[in-house]
Amino acid sequence: MDVFVIGIGLIGGSLARDIRRFQEDVRIYGLDDNPAHMNEALRLGLVDEEASYDQLSEADVVLVSIPVDASVRELPKILDKVGDDTLVIDAGSTKALICNTLSDHPKRRNFMACHPIAGTEFSGPTAAIDELYQGKTNIICEVEKTAFKLQERGLELFKKLGMRIRYMNPEAHDKHIAYVSHLSHISSFMLGKTVIEKEKNERDIFDMAGSGFESTVRLAKSSPDMWTPIFEQNKENVLETLEEYIRNLEEFKQKLLQDDYEGIYGEMNNTNKIKEILKGIVPQNKN
Repeated sequence: MDVFVIGIGLIGGSLARDIRRFQEDVRIYGLDDNPAHMNEALRLGLVDEEASYDQLSEADVVLVSIPVDASVRELPKILDKVGDDTLVIDAGSTKALICNTLSDHPKRRNFMACHPIAGTEFSGPTAAIDELYQGKTNIICEVEKTAFKLQERGLELFKKLGMRIRYMNPEAHDKHIAYVSHLSHISSFMLGKTVIEKEKNERDIFDMAGSGFESTVRLAKSSPDMWTPIFEQNKENVLETLEEYIRNLEEFKQKLLQDDYEGIYGEMNNTNKIKEILKGIVPQNKN
């Protein structure tokens, strides 16, 4: 099997590591516009050699794991180059614009729109880890537009990775992911910003930070290069979630101002139900 990984960071690198473990006679080629990342991926053995778009016609599988704004630009070029029997998979956190961009491409049948719900706050080739995808959910959009034999190839790959599959239309995906992923990243970034600004005057604040703060602000270490385009492409849904979040914060503030501690208790007690909702989620691997 010839696998091409375009963008060799946490997502692409972790996929390369796992494929190498379970697939015999695999050759992994890498493409990355960051020369330092490319050299690091070669040194770590994530890929066997550097490649170019002109070699994509030889690929069995192409994984595109680059920022979503770059995916919109590059996926049409990638599909132009691949062979008739090549499966192209993306891993973007937004789906509607990507799917709309490729809707009329002559090789749309070669493309499978995916979003593996897996990752850590780290980035780059050194962030790649084994079994990142084990037990995680992979959202597939517009699967009916992918050629059936290529669907089978993709689903077999995801099965070997240990992933659960969910099917969703791109618009529903973007709306739901704004709540469970995009909003949590904004909250983490803004909490980090608030504490950093306060720390200018209170140097001891980080000495008092415990595991609760660390886990809440963990996502603020995520790459702005990746997340800014996500917020741009999913602006409408993100704004909707932000409005609801801000409204809840204002209600909490008002309860404090009114000394309504019974109301605060009730809000927290009701929200504790989220423990039951989250029971089935496999904890994320940490690097």
